[in-house]
Amino acid sequence: MSTLYVSPHPDDFRSLLALVAAEFCPSSRPRTVTEDPPVSLNARCRPALVLGAGKSDSVLSGASAVAWYLAFQGKRAGVDTKQQSQVWQWLSFADNELTPVSCAVVFPLMGVIGVDKKLQQSSRAELMRVLKVLNQTLEPRTFLVGESITLADMAVATAVLLPFKYALEPADRKVLANVTRWFTTCINQPQFLKVLGKITLCEKMVPVTPKTNAATDAKAANGSPAADSASTTANGPPKTEAQLKKEAKKREKLEKFQQKKEMEAKKKTQPPTEKKAKPEKKELGVITYNVPTPAGEKKDVVSPLPDSYSPQYVEAAWYSWWEKQGFFKPEYGRKSISEQNPRGIFMMCIPPPNVTGSLHLGHALTNAIQDCLTRWHRMRGETTLWNPGCDHAGIATQVVVEKKLMRERGMSRHDLGRENFIQEVWKWKNEKGDRIYHQLKKLGSSLDWDRACFTMDPKLSYAVQEAFIRMHEEGVIYRSKRLVNWSCTLNSAISDIEVDKKELTGRTLLPVPGYKEKVEFGVLVSFAYKIDGSDEEVIVATTRIETMLGDTAVAVHPADPRYQHLKGKMVLHPFCDRKMPVVFDDFVDMSFGTGAVKITPAHDHNDYEVGERQNLAFINILDENGLLINVPPPFLGMKRFEARKAVLQALKDRGQFKEIKDNPMVVPVCSRSKDIVEPLLKPQWYVNCRDMGKQAADAVREGRLKIVPDHHLKTWFNWMDNIRDWCISRQLWWGHRIPAYFVTVNDPSVKPGEDMDGHYWVSGRSEEEAREKAAKRFNVSADKIALRQDEDVLDTWFSSGIFPFSIFGWPNETQDLNVFYPGTLLETGHDILFFWVARMVMMGLKLTGELPFKEVYLHAVVRDAHGRKMSKSLGNVIDPLDVITGISLEGLHAQLMDSNLDPLEVEKAKQGQKSDYPNGIPECGTDALRFALCAYTSQGRDINLDVNRILGYRHFCNKLWNAVKFAMKTLGENFVPSEKAQLCGEESVSDRWILSRLSAAVGFCDSGFKAYDFPAITTAIYNFWLYELCDVYLESVKPVFSKAEEDSTSQRQALVCRQTLYTCLEVGLRLLSPLMPFVTEELYQRLPRRRPQSDPPSISVTSYPDNEEFCWHSEEVDRDMDFVMTVVKTIRSLRADYNLTKTRADCYLQCIDAATVSLVQKYSLQIQTLSYSQAINPLTANQPVPAGCAVAIASDRCTVNLMLKGLIDVEKEVAKLLTKKGDLEKQMEKLREKMVKNDYKEKVPVKVQEQDAEKLRQSQTELEKVKEAMDNFSKMM
Repeated sequence: MSTLYVSPHPDDFRSLLALVAAEFCPSSRPRTVTEDPPVSLNARCRPALVLGAGKSDSVLSGASAVAWYLAFQGKRAGVDTKQQSQVWQWLSFADNELTPVSCAVVFPLMGVIGVDKKLQQSSRAELMRVLKVLNQTLEPRTFLVGESITLADMAVATAVLLPFKYALEPADRKVLANVTRWFTTCINQPQFLKVLGKITLCEKMVPVTPKTNAATDAKAANGSPAADSASTTANGPPKTEAQLKKEAKKREKLEKFQQKKEMEAKKKTQPPTEKKAKPEKKELGVITYNVPTPAGEKKDVVSPLPDSYSPQYVEAAWYSWWEKQGFFKPEYGRKSISEQNPRGIFMMCIPPPNVTGSLHLGHALTNAIQDCLTRWHRMRGETTLWNPGCDHAGIATQVVVEKKLMRERGMSRHDLGRENFIQEVWKWKNEKGDRIYHQLKKLGSSLDWDRACFTMDPKLSYAVQEAFIRMHEEGVIYRSKRLVNWSCTLNSAISDIEVDKKELTGRTLLPVPGYKEKVEFGVLVSFAYKIDGSDEEVIVATTRIETMLGDTAVAVHPADPRYQHLKGKMVLHPFCDRKMPVVFDDFVDMSFGTGAVKITPAHDHNDYEVGERQNLAFINILDENGLLINVPPPFLGMKRFEARKAVLQALKDRGQFKEIKDNPMVVPVCSRSKDIVEPLLKPQWYVNCRDMGKQAADAVREGRLKIVPDHHLKTWFNWMDNIRDWCISRQLWWGHRIPAYFVTVNDPSVKPGEDMDGHYWVSGRSEEEAREKAAKRFNVSADKIALRQDEDVLDTWFSSGIFPFSIFGWPNETQDLNVFYPGTLLETGHDILFFWVARMVMMGLKLTGELPFKEVYLHAVVRDAHGRKMSKSLGNVIDPLDVITGISLEGLHAQLMDSNLDPLEVEKAKQGQKSDYPNGIPECGTDALRFALCAYTSQGRDINLDVNRILGYRHFCNKLWNAVKFAMKTLGENFVPSEKAQLCGEESVSDRWILSRLSAAVGFCDSGFKAYDFPAITTAIYNFWLYELCDVYLESVKPVFSKAEEDSTSQRQALVCRQTLYTCLEVGLRLLSPLMPFVTEELYQRLPRRRPQSDPPSISVTSYPDNEEFCWHSEEVDRDMDFVMTVVKTIRSLRADYNLTKTRADCYLQCIDAATVSLVQKYSLQIQTLSYSQAINPLTANQPVPAGCAVAIASDRCTVNLMLKGLIDVEKEVAKLLTKKGDLEKQMEKLREKMVKNDYKEKVPVKVQEQDAEKLRQSQTELEKVKEAMDNFSKMM
């Protein structure tokens, strides 16, 4: 067993890294010792890992080497070469970039080294710089490499551990939001928690008392956190005089430090000063709307807006008003839905969510996208309908209610009987079924609730019955006995979408409902069949040995020379007198195993087809409960997986067992019951899909139906061109009972029929109609007909397949059906392209002769931050309402207790929640959630959505709120907007630029919506509001408003500016409205109207901006402003370099030509305002620059000269630069030494070599800038 030697100091981050890495390899975790390794091992420092017997060549020393070895053992060093290189790169980053600067900041606080305030300040600034780089890297990621924790995360997290504990205050962590999120995620992983315990983050950077524990007291020599990495071990060589002096100095500093601590403690005991009230400002985020407003009445918009954005305040009262006003109805604003609308009709039906429960973030994505599209079409003036509905979810609902019955009353559905059980389901539906609708309303979904449908409603049930009867009469629906996916636990056939494919790499024990012990899977058993009339045998292999009891043949390939002599021969079944033919079939793979295959036609899909081709016997050996039938004793009546063991033993006893070996395989598992799915022969109803599938494929090929994005076309054609018939029978009680009746004729002239024979089945809208049909078919009187209705119900996808027209009353000719069918668009997740979309297309064409919609948009599937599918048992299914309102970790745990999960699954899910949401989920609000979901919707890839990142868009709402509040104050109470948004010709360069950017945003949004490019829309709106309107325009026009009253010209300029500002606010809110309906309505209602008498009452029914009206985009103005902003950023950068925070300096801009001088003069006020300069002085290339300026190149057309003379302490700045120059030279020297080593090119990964070269280049550039600055200063001295 390996031994890991670590430091006992709780803050020795190098030892902690090794310990965390060890936790990730539980199977080979080393023994941990907190002492120095024996001298004989020649371990240079701790941590040290002694492998096996502990010879000197089996010792690894140092954190990186030890951690790499342990992480590699625990499969945490990257899954491939690329990831391993990336992990190595982050290890290097932690060692070379983070650790030195972290120690420089924290060690003085811990008393390990002396306190040099200047050095500490510069180290702190450098730490923040390095962490900001890390922050940027982590913005789109949850972990540093791949989608789970690797050594990269362990190394970097332990390197920043001490800064997070002792140096990074809340304000720092706010700046480093992504790093903090990632660090919190890491330290809350179970492996980190086991080593580190609960970490308390720093509140204020103050000196700390060095921590010790029992082991530390015994080894004071190793008391420093870096003892093992920065000095020799206790057993090393004796200390020199210089070292002893250094230690004495350290002790002296430690005493001073203790005194300081006492002073700090005294301060804490003093009563707090009034300044302490400041933190309360943070709590302004939670403000509630308290004005009494009856449901459906308009919200109060007269009271002043709260100081800051609060989702609870903003989202109150609006939805019920929108609903009552009828804004979501297609009838709004028109006399009749039948009247022609030149702008067209937009109709989309919701993918009906299951009635069983609540929505998760995947549903929220679907609804965010659909509502954005619906609101956009509505604002474009189209007759718009988004039709809501809910699916009865046959199996899912029945399972939920059955579990509830058993839990609460100890009864099964059979104890209740069919009718009473169905009443129980309806009762459950009426109590719980509206939760989904509540969630949809909370998401702001603008659905027409008066048209809401439930698939078991009479209107839709009638349509389902009619669809079945028409298709049955036409022969498209027929009865057949075939293999189905059977769940023994549910006693029902299930659809392919309800079968999870569990991949196994080899022998695995899996839990199966109804069995106390786990069952073995993932093995291949070989056994022999004897050839009849010979001593010869043929060896076959199977992963399901119990099915050999139903074997009826052995198959070999027709071209296999090994078995040609067996033509016409039979093999003997060892457990009964069955003789089975050796058949020759092309499906056999000669190269696999022995090239001979056992054939069980009644229990395997491939064998079924061989059985059909070869006319073999079909022997069903399983009943509906998974018990063996049609087999000889002792196997008769056994449970299927108990028979597995018994058959294996019996073969061994007969000497016919050959071998058993591991075998990678896929096991079909029922997603509802977790039972192992069995292929079972059952008489069922099928839909013949061949012709319908061809029509659906042709519709896409001919361009009548468009699928976006088009990379799904391959899947569509693959499915449609190779479509199999669809089994629509389900052995359930909850659902649409199949309107088919088995006929028994009480007449000796008519022979009795069999269940399999479709001739003896009739369908009817009532029993009377079915009886009449049967009497006519068999040419007897109706009184001689006895009918038995099929007990089964229809597959839920059958009723979903006719949803686009059943909701409008089909087969009856209704006004809604004539106006809204066919629909415009179907939007859904790509995972149900076949199960739902294809079936709607096929059934729409078959039953109505028309496509149900013209276009299909398939969005990506939402996964959690780690790329895992949303699953209740993983604890990563998040209710959108919890993201909107926020929830504690305890609250998330409580929800699991209310679910139907098993206790073991609940515990696993709790751990998942604790890891992902250690502090619960913060309140983000509906608008932020919707905006985030749309921002992440990239066509063609799944979305790994980190809930914590949605919070960033709540901050965007706050910025929006503050911007509009500031702008409204600037407009003034008496401001009256012009009747139409148009240019007056007096706009300033800033006005023309912001209107150009507004027009560009309008264009981006228009093209984005048309192309379903939601990230383009969110980016355009976000950039306009934040980076163009707030950061540039509002800042640049402040002087205009401050001078507004000076003279008539200034007044006129301010008036024009106000009109521009109003246009930006009003149009900007309209652009954003489909994505963020609540905050835009709240702010829009506060703005004055252009035409108060005729303007629509709500932003949701106001026109969406288009390029015909906002056609002011000018590439020339944009180009000029880009140049201006480059100059502004250069000046700001120079100001930051020389720490000119409040001092305004004169700025001389040396221009390459007269055109650039003219441009600078034109924008001089904007440059001066945005760069906080005293004055802007354009110079030609020949004009001299005054002495005492700092210089920076803005572009090839302009050089910035910032006057520093008299503004800064030159000698102090030169001293700073000298220190920086020395540091840079040392860094570069160290890098060069590393790069010239002989084995550098061979041993160091290429990626790291490239990074080293880039670091050297950057340092060289920085050094040149430092030297240049020093030259400038020397001229001033």
